[in-house]
Amino acid sequence: MKFVDEAIITIRSGDGGPGCTSFRRERFIERGGPDGGDGGDGGHVILRADPSKRTLYDYRRQKLLRAQNGAPGLGKQKHGKNGSHCYINLPCGTLVSHADSLEPITDLTEPDSEFTIARGGKGGRGNKRFATATNRAPRHSQPGIPGLELKLKLELKLLADIGIVGLPNAGKSTLVSAMSAARPKVADYPFTTLTPTLGMVEPPFGEPFAVADIPGLIEGAHLGTGLGIKFLKHIERTGILLHLIDSGGIDPDSPLGAFELINRELSQYSETLAQKTQILVLNKIDLTGTANRVQAFEKALPHLEILKISAATGEGVKELIKILATRLQQE
Repeated sequence: MKFVDEAIITIRSGDGGPGCTSFRRERFIERGGPDGGDGGDGGHVILRADPSKRTLYDYRRQKLLRAQNGAPGLGKQKHGKNGSHCYINLPCGTLVSHADSLEPITDLTEPDSEFTIARGGKGGRGNKRFATATNRAPRHSQPGIPGLELKLKLELKLLADIGIVGLPNAGKSTLVSAMSAARPKVADYPFTTLTPTLGMVEPPFGEPFAVADIPGLIEGAHLGTGLGIKFLKHIERTGILLHLIDSGGIDPDSPLGAFELINRELSQYSETLAQKTQILVLNKIDLTGTANRVQAFEKALPHLEILKISAATGEGVKELIKILATRLQQE
């Protein structure tokens, strides 16, 4: 299924049913008293975080979602039936905002959590409710209260323990494939990954963890260049960043070019991103001629731990998984 991370929908809670104006009609009773029942309450619109949902694809076409109106009240003091609620199942990690002002309303991060975003209108009271000692035959009842209509922006941000960042063609998709059962598209050209991919990794100890293959960032990403802000937001939800660098692309005269570019884009987009724990990994060490490049990179950052792997051959991947599992336990 195509990954869709944004959608605009309109929701409407149910209208309250009108109260009933009615009088008791029985044989041999000339003037029966009022017996109009209340109208039913309108249904609520309730957002639900559904772990089985992965995208917002369904809501690109289904623009109006509404709860059921309450039924009118009836004679003999019969209460109108309440309207059914409208449940909107959204993927975990969906941020819900007002579409016009972009003011956040709720953030559905916990699986199976619910949020009532629009309550249904109350049903109107029937004329039985208005009977008093001085007015024993009221001939009026209340209309129901209308439901609430809202235009919402839905924005899905991936929830992952590890977010893999790096320039296009750094080998992120290959690494996700090597670490998990996920099978993202892999090819030898930039921007192969056009949508974030989640993979579940089962380490030899500790809990399984989710790793996200974030599409490649380029210079100016924080301004929307390339795939830009569209995917930078997904990194906000990750616990640890795995900074992946193509060792074959390291310039021995300026070895930190790619490393500094990515960090600069992260910090310009959000200081929170810049402060996240990073694990620095050099990929493609199996390629001919990378030894000198790797050495130059390590000399430029002597104070940092640098892991070396080949996602294509699997060299160093098992050790990387153990390190990630350990770091997550420490977070």
